[in-house]
Amino acid sequence: MPKNTPGQRASDLPHVDGSIPHAIVLVGFMGSGKSSVGKALAQRLGWRFRDLDEEIESRCRRKIGDIFRAEGEESFRAVEHEALREMLKEAASTPTVAALGGGAYARQENIELIRSSTVTAVFLDGPVDELWQRCQTESKERPLLKSQNQFRQLYETRRSFYMTARLRIETSAKQIDTIAAEIALQLGLNQDEQGDAQ
Repeated sequence: MPKNTPGQRASDLPHVDGSIPHAIVLVGFMGSGKSSVGKALAQRLGWRFRDLDEEIESRCRRKIGDIFRAEGEESFRAVEHEALREMLKEAASTPTVAALGGGAYARQENIELIRSSTVTAVFLDGPVDELWQRCQTESKERPLLKSQNQFRQLYETRRSFYMTARLRIETSAKQIDTIAAEIALQLGLNQDEQGDAQ
């Protein structure tokens, strides 16, 4: 799939049937604002919002960090994959905006699962140093957040996966509502089109 650039309209990008999407997954690295932007976008569109990490914690009745510590990353990824599968099934019939954890879209099996669905992936991108600073000010536990050098290396490893998303949105120095509005515009989900999209 060709990489897209900031400002490229989603209508110019490949899609399974060329239609306006009725479900969106936001992907990207730690600190990119997927949950915050997802909530704002869902509110703007009048759609349901889902956070995959929250779905996993509800399903397992444990925090993500606890799952990592007790069972390791691979066990967590298996649970994540099944939670994503269930979320995509629901999104097939209910207009949804979903935020995925930073590692979810860095797994080929998850990318293939999303591509085989009717869901549109949107990559929220930003400079790695800005993402690092955002993570430093959050209270959220991030099991893979260690040193700044490790953070940068993980970002570089995952970014090539993120770039396969249908649309890339640059988030640097932008307000949450501005990013949400840009996604809606790029995907053809303007206010007057929402009824048709649903």
